[in-house]
Amino acid sequence: MFIVTARLPKKRLLAGAAALCCCVLAVIALTLTLSGRAVTVSAEVKNVKDNNDRLSYLSGLGWQVSEQPIATEELLIPEEFDDSYQGYLKLQADQGFDLTQYRGKRVKRYTYQLTNYPAQDEPVQIALLIYKNRVVGGQIQSSSGSFLHGLTLPEAAPESGQPSPGPSAAGAMQVI
Repeated sequence: MFIVTARLPKKRLLAGAAALCCCVLAVIALTLTLSGRAVTVSAEVKNVKDNNDRLSYLSGLGWQVSEQPIATEELLIPEEFDDSYQGYLKLQADQGFDLTQYRGKRVKRYTYQLTNYPAQDEPVQIALLIYKNRVVGGQIQSSSGSFLHGLTLPEAAPESGQPSPGPSAAGAMQVI
């Protein structure tokens, strides 16, 4: 039988325990961050590299969409925003997105058909703006253009069940 003994000063033992606790907390925080990244609509959701990532992001928001985008477009964010963009910029800012950071940049817009939008007779679409694998904006809109709102269902929808008409600058960006 072998017996090994060691003497550790209390300060070193406490420092080791504190380091171990920090490592455990970091792993827990990383796990929560990675598992919750698709649930929160916030500025620049990263690591959206392919269609499966986009579908996961939208699913995390509670949306069911077509398996493939119905449209994929490359857009040029203007260098200067005129007054027509103010409503659209506010819509994005209310979701935590800041399109002014992407002035003069090319973004991709992936548009999907929504299949679980509540109380709607006409087709509804959801679009994501992606820049270098980051969600930098997005909106939900009717195919006729009768309404436009953020990526989550507005809490105060009108009694008809439809959101009110929104800003129209989304279509004004230059398609490349």
